[in-house]
Amino acid sequence: MANPLYDTLFGQHKGRDTTFLHLPDGSTLSHEAFLCRAAQLAHALSECGLTAGDRVALQINKSVDALALYGACVQAGLVFLPLNPAYTPAEIEYFVTNSGAKLLVADPAKASSLVPVATSASARLETLDAAGNGSLSDLAADKPTVFDTIARDGEDLAAFLYTSGTTGRSKGAMLTQTNLLSNAQTLARLWQFTNKDVLLHALPIFHTHGLFVATNVMLLTGGAMIFLPGLDVDQLIRFMPRATTLMGVPTFYTRLLDHSEFTRDLTANMRLFISGSAPLLAETHKTFEARTGHRILERYGMTETNMNTSNPYDGLRRAGTVGFPLPDVELKITDPKTGATLPQGEVGVIEVRGPNVFKGYWQMPDKTSAELRSDGYFITGDLGLIDDAGYVQIIGRGKDLIISGGYNIYPKEVETLLDEQPNVLESAVIGVSHDDLGEAPVAVLARSKGGEPDVETILATLATQLARFKCPRKCVVVDALPRNTMGKVQKNIMRETYADIFK
Repeated sequence: MANPLYDTLFGQHKGRDTTFLHLPDGSTLSHEAFLCRAAQLAHALSECGLTAGDRVALQINKSVDALALYGACVQAGLVFLPLNPAYTPAEIEYFVTNSGAKLLVADPAKASSLVPVATSASARLETLDAAGNGSLSDLAADKPTVFDTIARDGEDLAAFLYTSGTTGRSKGAMLTQTNLLSNAQTLARLWQFTNKDVLLHALPIFHTHGLFVATNVMLLTGGAMIFLPGLDVDQLIRFMPRATTLMGVPTFYTRLLDHSEFTRDLTANMRLFISGSAPLLAETHKTFEARTGHRILERYGMTETNMNTSNPYDGLRRAGTVGFPLPDVELKITDPKTGATLPQGEVGVIEVRGPNVFKGYWQMPDKTSAELRSDGYFITGDLGLIDDAGYVQIIGRGKDLIISGGYNIYPKEVETLLDEQPNVLESAVIGVSHDDLGEAPVAVLARSKGGEPDVETILATLATQLARFKCPRKCVVVDALPRNTMGKVQKNIMRETYADIFK
């Protein structure tokens, strides 16, 4: 019976003995072997009492079995809910309880701390570690390597991904089979992936980037992945001559550029470097191209939508932009107060519509109606503009907009100038409570290696380039900006850290 996501991504490889995964220890796993393992795990999930539509939450480290568990859930018609291994039991309790997950799969080392969580949520607890050991693995060990695929259609839920929750409780974005499949098909065509490609995969798989972009594209096209447990620059260097593509976050590229062995010769076999999840500094673009001859391709996506835009594969990849809307995605810039579409070049809220846009937030109808319009447009909360050449530029998050003395300040405008100053590696501009102005801009500057920003000179320079109300009232110099696991700068943490700076 039909199951579009499984049939198209996984089932097409039945019987193929071509290599799917290259592992750091030198071993490999074929497409067929991977499908057999996924089938065994699907049987184990069924034995745990799960039926189509049930949620499976997992907090385990990246591994072959973790990826096979994704395939097992798709084949068994279950909703896959991957969680960051860094989450605490208190955080896991919210996700499991809110999602109504019937099964929680955890690393054996954390199982004891999660027993109360599973008990409280009336969920079954099984274990699985990165080496393939644990109670779920034991349950799957003697199961058949063929599983009768459960019928689903495009509108059925395939996954939950919880938003980062920087304000209020995290929201469970409901992603359908069509959301995931359509995006993979579009990206594979746009980025020209084939079964000849070998992707260097060092991203986590609890996030849309590493799971639903990287993995789904490779499954769709029949290519292979060098499947690394995480970001280890020495391993990236070691395996890069065997790869053709790399998907990463900006940290990947800055760390590669710091490595003496990262040369043009090393990248000779590569055809494409893709970056996302956080903005890439223009300086990184320039340095990378000068070192390797490759121009990094930036794109823009979200938990709720997967990918929305991309710089072109053939054509100019403009630093500081995220390219054009994907062929099946409609994108517009709207007034945050009225929702009216703004003219080209004006800053407003980015809204997107397409088959990639999620179904809504789990058990949060008010949040869903507030952010997902009746005509299908999703209000992303990101501020941006469409430039004179049609490229989309991300200005920042709507919640990062600073209103000082009644004037709007877009942090990106100030940050762009700060990043150009001597001894500034990168910057973040935040709004902090101010008795007179309501809030005022504060600049947090990350010092470059071996350098120290001259704050007084920088502020004097900015005073000649910006209106006075846009200039930071305070500057703080730090070693590095706080980031989450996907490399995004965490302005919410900085706002908390410097909340009393004007008091």
